[in-house]
Amino acid sequence: MKSLSLTLCLLLTVIVSSYAQNSNYELPESITTSNVLKTDGLIQPHLDEFLKQCKKYNIDFSDKLFNLKEIAIVDTLKVSPSGGTLGMLVRNKEREVEKIIFSKITLLDNEILRVVAFHEFGHYFLGYKHTCKDCNSIMAEVNTSYFDIVKEWDKQVEQLFMNSPEYIKNTKSFRRVSDLELD
Repeated sequence: MKSLSLTLCLLLTVIVSSYAQNSNYELPESITTSNVLKTDGLIQPHLDEFLKQCKKYNIDFSDKLFNLKEIAIVDTLKVSPSGGTLGMLVRNKEREVEKIIFSKITLLDNEILRVVAFHEFGHYFLGYKHTCKDCNSIMAEVNTSYFDIVKEWDKQVEQLFMNSPEYIKNTKSFRRVSDLELD
C-alpha cells in the first residue's frame, strides 16, 4: 500500500512538473491570436510581472514579444562554484534574439530566478547592456548577493525602468513633441 501511495505521488509530481514546464504564453490580441510563445511555466509569473511594469512605464513590448519563439529553463548553461551564466539571450544567424534561456540553477530560489529574469528581460525589452561589474543592481554583470537586490525590490525595479534606454528614448521623444507644440 505504501509503494502504491508513493507511486501515485510521484506520478502526480511528474504530471504537474511537465505542465509547468510547457506552458504557453499567448500573445496580445492586438498582434495576432494565431501565434503562441512557448514559455516555461516557472518563468511566466516573472514575465507577466515584467510586462505589467512595461505598461506602467509606457514601454511598448508587443513587437519584441511577438518575435520571441521561446523562454525556457535549460540545463546547458555553464555554471561552476566560481561563476557562470544564469541566463542569456539566444540569437539566430541574423543576430536577432529568438529565445531567452535560464539555467536550472536559478530554480534553487525563486528570488534568484526573479532577479535573473528581470535582468534578461531588461536586456531584451529595455535595451540594456550591463551597467556595472558588481554593484548590487539588476543589470550588473555579476551580483554577489541577489538577496540584497530583493530587499529593495521596488526601488530596484523603478531604477531598472526609469534608467533604461527604452524609457529614456521614449521620454526624449515625448519632450521633442511637447517642445514643438509649444512653439
